Amino acid sequence: MTHILVATDAWHPQVNGVVRTLTATAEAARGIGVEVSFLTPQSFRTFAMPSYPDLRLALPYPAKIARLIAAAKPDSIHIATEGPIGLLVRRYCRKRGLPFTTSFHTRFPEYVSARSSVPESWVWRALRWFHRPSQAVMAATPALAAELRLRGFRNVVLWSRGVDTSLFHPRSADLCLPMPVFLCVGRVAIEKNLEAFLDLDLPGTKLVVGDGPARMALERKYPDAVFLGARHGEELAEIYAASDIFVFPSKTDTFGLVLLEALASGVPVAAFPVTGPRDVIGSAPVGVLDEDLRAACLEALQISREDCVEFAAAHTWQGSARVFVEHALNVRPAAPEGEGAGFVAEDPHFAA
Repeated sequence: MTHILVATDAWHPQVNGVVRTLTATAEAARGIGVEVSFLTPQSFRTFAMPSYPDLRLALPYPAKIARLIAAAKPDSIHIATEGPIGLLVRRYCRKRGLPFTTSFHTRFPEYVSARSSVPESWVWRALRWFHRPSQAVMAATPALAAELRLRGFRNVVLWSRGVDTSLFHPRSADLCLPMPVFLCVGRVAIEKNLEAFLDLDLPGTKLVVGDGPARMALERKYPDAVFLGARHGEELAEIYAASDIFVFPSKTDTFGLVLLEALASGVPVAAFPVTGPRDVIGSAPVGVLDEDLRAACLEALQISREDCVEFAAAHTWQGSARVFVEHALNVRPAAPEGEGAGFVAEDPHFAA
């Protein structure tokens, strides 16, 4: 089988869109004769990420990175994240003149800015440097791809996402909560903008599924909301199906797999008109995108659940995996290393 090695700093037991995307892609790729294996933090010592103890970063070192890649004997290398593992695999490929591809999953400039005084322009500059040698920078949506190009990224291509409709589908379920149930699923952290949802004056129940560093503070501040913590598999699928509206308050997500999971479960979406929901939903009659999130929530109650299921059925992991494999294998011999040191943008015009 053709073999693609994916280097990622995000891995189990983390629960996030990056991990779900990578594992679902690998499973679907096997069906088209491609093995996708992973170089992950599980091979190294780790430490808790500052301000985010639930996330652990690896402490890799070049010799072990080299051994692991040599042992894998991949036909292609893909770097999924810009963390310590991603950096050392990038270095390995550059020193040996090996081509590689990358993907852009996380809007780190906004995340870093929300937690520190580091200017977003500095982080964008670092990201341009990281992705510059990549032969294909994979972006999840057309809007994100266009933004990356405007910010000076090169070789940007589309790699959309899918949903597991064998797990997420309409079913009979009852949460025994006052209706309508407005559901939000995801990491409970400052960048997810959950307060924009929890502040809303809505009938019924506001339900939050997920865990993260902001959970305890939000539970204290919003005692009328229901926080269930992290849920997985069939239990999560039942919660989706028993809800009435899926609320997506984030303004920083590059895609939002939870949008497709909700729609596949027959649950309409209410969100802001921003990158992510705007690209996933577009003008399809399966959600309401409005700067007035309360109005979007109430209007979405009129949407047909059948339309949501039909829309989600067109987004398969098999199709997503085919696109990923095509991009990952369509590489040319790499140019010799000689990009210089430091986080330097290719063009001084791209300062942010």
